[in-house]
This record gives sequence, structure tokens and C-alpha cells, in this order.
Amino acid sequence: MVIIQQIIFLAILGIVGWLIFKRASLIRNTILLGRDEDRTDQPAMRFATMLRVAFGQKKMFDRPLIGVMHFVVYAGFLLINIEVLEIVLDGILGKHRLFAPFLGSFYTFLISFFEFLAIGVLVTCLIFLIRRTILKVERFQSSRHREMNGWPQLDGKIILIFEIVLMVAILTMNAADTVLQEMGSQHYIRTGDFAFSQFLKPLFASWNETSLMIYERFAWWFHILGIFTFAVYVTYSKHLHIALAFPNTYFARLIPKGEMKNMPDITKEVKIMLGLTDATTAGTGDENVIPERFGAKDVPDLSWKNLMDAYSCTECGRCTAACPANITGKKLSPRKIMMDTRDRLEDIGRNMQVNNGKFVDDGKSLMGDYISNEEILACTTCNACVQECPILINPLDIILQLRRYKIMDEAQAPAAWNAMFQNLDTNQAPWKFSPGDRFNWAEKLRNEV
Repeated sequence: MVIIQQIIFLAILGIVGWLIFKRASLIRNTILLGRDEDRTDQPAMRFATMLRVAFGQKKMFDRPLIGVMHFVVYAGFLLINIEVLEIVLDGILGKHRLFAPFLGSFYTFLISFFEFLAIGVLVTCLIFLIRRTILKVERFQSSRHREMNGWPQLDGKIILIFEIVLMVAILTMNAADTVLQEMGSQHYIRTGDFAFSQFLKPLFASWNETSLMIYERFAWWFHILGIFTFAVYVTYSKHLHIALAFPNTYFARLIPKGEMKNMPDITKEVKIMLGLTDATTAGTGDENVIPERFGAKDVPDLSWKNLMDAYSCTECGRCTAACPANITGKKLSPRKIMMDTRDRLEDIGRNMQVNNGKFVDDGKSLMGDYISNEEILACTTCNACVQECPILINPLDIILQLRRYKIMDEAQAPAAWNAMFQNLDTNQAPWKFSPGDRFNWAEKLRNEV
């Protein structure tokens, strides 16, 4: 019987590993569709940023109570996986509580610590679930945030329920296990009571040994299969940030948020016009090649980091809640920009799957089919969304590149913007005053004084 269980477990483990590898490969391939961009400078600073923001959850603590609760779930998720390692090894080797004989009383302390984390995760997830379903947090449920309708709301609730059920499973499994230990049941090594599951033992006091063994095995299988299911599901969920938050923060921009990246081709032309460089020596090689398009129309025109940002988005809505355009009723939602970019990547990924790993033009594009002109034109480039993101995602960079495409490639700037551009070109200022008249207002003030 034990051998059969081992074979079944190994088969399931192999299937789960293959599914995760297949999904991770697809995500990697779609991210690499983006333009190349060097983010390897200053590795020490990048590593420190990753430790502070991703591992240390620094920006989550901008809101202390929510930060503490999120850290409990995060720490619980990381540390409880040590116990999952034992369960996986038990399944592979056909053992039960493999580490118990080697660790002695420390094993009881360790499992008790994991139970403490499990209780923390359970309580915190219950609070988060109440916030989402009863208290109706504005940035998740408001009618203004249409991007959260349907699946995105359900996704968040599914994960919370999933974690609650898994924590209940592991606590009741430990309780049934310790009752079986007290009965002297074969294969159940004496470990003593654990910190929290001991209070659940009365639930099993009237159960006979066979019923206890069936439940303990059921809870064991339910817990590990739940973990495996969770691991696969996460790759399709917003909770992919559990893994991607680390590389995403490592490769984040190190330059000031307000510094916009110029387009090299345009910079070169401006320098030539101003006489700052000679057309014959302005550049060599690829620098003299006219780009296929200015800005970005679809996801391959964005950088690989923009695409990693999209997959890393937690859909927390802090960016949208801080966006002045959204607050004043405009259609722009930085969160929606990231979700739309990810949706486009997902569509491209499915396209590649059915076409032997190659993308076949489907007649769609990110700009127009997913994101509208009204959204990108509403952006004030204030960087509030960039400042708020807990894992250093930059929605503004995508917005700017989409807007550059509409204005420079399709010449679809609003009339008022065209007037401003003309004034900048002729007067070096947004206003229709010649440079010689620019300080007339100061003369007027001096005369009044």
C-alpha cells in the first residue's frame, strides 16, 4: 500500500512540476518578446533594493496595519513551506514525519512555530476576506474601477479561501496525528502536543483508530494536493507576484522617478537641428537606422521590463487610488493599464501555443483593442502611480510609450496639444509669446511697484 502511495505521489509531483515548467516557460517567452533594455548596472544597489522592498516589504508598511497583516501572510507562506518540504519528502520516501527522529524535542517546537504562523495566516486571510466581501474596500469594489469586475475580484477571494482551508487542513491533520500517537498507532512517531492543534484534539476524542487514520491521511493528501494546486494556480493569477516581486524590484529603475527617458533618434535629430552635432558624425551603425515606429503600439514595442511589470502586478489598486486623473473621474486607471498589458500578453501566449511557439498576427494591438486614447491622454505624468506601487512597477513608462506612438506615429494628438507643440517649436515655451516678450510681465510688476 505504501509503495502504491509513493508511485501516485511521484506521478502527481511530476505532473505538477511539468505544468509549472510549461507555464513558466510561456511567461518567460512572452516577456522576452519585449525590446532589450540593460538593467544590469549597480548590482549592489539593485540587490539592496530587492531585499528592502520585496523581501522586507518596506512599501507595504506605508499603511502600518495592512503592512503587518500582509507580512504575516507573506512570512507564513515562506516559512510554512519548510514543513511542506518534509511532507513532500515523506510522500517520495514513503515515510511519516521524516525529520522527527533526528530533531527530537526541537521538532515539536518547530511544528508549533509553524502552527503559530498558520493561525496568523488563517486570521489575517479571514480579515482580508471580510474587507473584500463585507466592508467593500473602495479601490476593489467601486463602480469606477471597472477593471476589477468579474474574475479579478473572484481571483482574490479564491486565494484567500484557499489559504484558509489549507491552514485548517494542516491544523486538524496535526491534531488527528497526535491523538493517534497517544493511541500508540503504528507509524505515528511520538512528538508530543503541538502549540495550537492540541486544542483541536477534543474534536477527535470519540473517533476510533481507523476513522482517525482515514482523516489524518485525507488531511495530509488534501494539504499537499492543495499546495500543488496552489502552485499551479498562482502562475495564472495575480499572485504570480509572490515569485516575480523579487526580480521585478531587482531590475527596477534606479534613476529619479521624474526623469523621462528620451528617444535616442529624436534626441539626435534635435541636436542636429540645434547645431550641437554634425549630421555626418551623429552616430554610426544602428543609430542611423530609422525605427520601425516611434513609441509603442503593441507589447513587442515595449521593453521586457515593462512586460515583467505587467506580470508582477498585484492588482492592489494603490496606483489607481493615488491617480489624480482617476480621482477626478477620468477613465485612466494605472492598474487597468497593467492588467490590460498582461491580458494582451496572455492572448499572445495562447497564440504562440497553437502556432508552435511563434506569434501569428491576430489583427489586434495593445493600443486601441485593450487601451483607449482617452485613458492615455488623461495621464498628467505626475508619477503618483509609480510612487505608490509596493513592488516598484512603472505604469507611467507604458503610458508614455503608447502616447508617443499615437502622437508621433499616427499624428493623433488633441488640437490643444498640437498648438502647445507648435509653441514649443517656435517660442521654446508652451505659450504663444515670442522669447523677447517672455519677461514683459516682470516689467509690468516693476512699474506697478
